[in-house]
Amino acid sequence: MPDDKSRKRSAGVEAPPSSPAATVRRPDMAWNPGSSVHASLAGEIGLRIVRGDYPPGTILPNEAKWSETFNVSRSAVREAIKMLMAKSLLASRPKIGSWVEPKERWNLLDRDVLAWYATSPDREVFLRTVQEFRHIIEPEASAFAAMRRSDEQMAEISQACREMGAATNLQERTRADTRFHLAILRASGNDLLVPLGVLIESALDHLFVFVTREHSDQRRAQALHEAIEKNIRLQRPAAARSAVHKLLANTDEVIERSRR
Repeated sequence: MPDDKSRKRSAGVEAPPSSPAATVRRPDMAWNPGSSVHASLAGEIGLRIVRGDYPPGTILPNEAKWSETFNVSRSAVREAIKMLMAKSLLASRPKIGSWVEPKERWNLLDRDVLAWYATSPDREVFLRTVQEFRHIIEPEASAFAAMRRSDEQMAEISQACREMGAATNLQERTRADTRFHLAILRASGNDLLVPLGVLIESALDHLFVFVTREHSDQRRAQALHEAIEKNIRLQRPAAARSAVHKLLANTDEVIERSRR
C-alpha cells in the first residue's frame, strides 16, 4: 500500500482527442482489435506500468478518467483493473483506488507481462534477464533430453533445426529458433519445464529477433544449433550440455557487442 506522499502523486492522463476512434487506435497504444475491450485496455495500462510510465506506488487515474480517456465503459475499466491485479501489477482498496505494486511482486512469468517487459525501454536489462534464465535452465535440460528424448521428440527438434537453416526471413528463423528450444525443454522429460517453457515463449521470441538482427554470422549460429541437435540425437548428455554453453556464450557476446 502506498504511503501518503505516493497517494498524492496520482499520475495524470492526457485529455482524450476529440475523436474517440483516434483515442483507441493511435499508433502508440497496445490495442488489439481481436481482443475484448477490457483485455485491450489492460494491455495498454499494463504496458505503461512495465515501461515505467507509472512507477511503483503511483496511484492510477480513477475509473471515470480511464473511461473518458479511452472512450470505454466503466465496467470495462473495472475488468481491466482486475486483470492487472491478477498479474500482481496492481493492488486496490476502497477510497484509495488502484496503485502500482513493487516490481518484485509482478508475475513476470505471465505471458502478457513478459511481452510488455520485452518492449520496455531498458532492453539491456530484459535481454540479460532472459539470458540468465537460459544459463540456469537450458544446459541441463539439453543433457536430460539427450538421455530421455523419444524418437518423436527428436524428430521435432531436428525439424526445427532444419527450418532454422532453411529460413528466408527473420520471422521464419526466429520462430523456428523458439520451437527448437521449446522442443528441447519438452524432450527433457521434466514436467515442470514444459509449462515454464511455454510461458517464456514470448521472451525467447524477442531475444532471438534481437540476436538474429545483430548477428552477422548466421552460419556460425546455425552450426552451434546443429551441434546441440546432433549430441541430443546421439544421446551424448555431456556433449549436449557443452554445446548449449557454447551457444549461450555466443549469444552473450552478441548482446555485449550491441552495448558498444
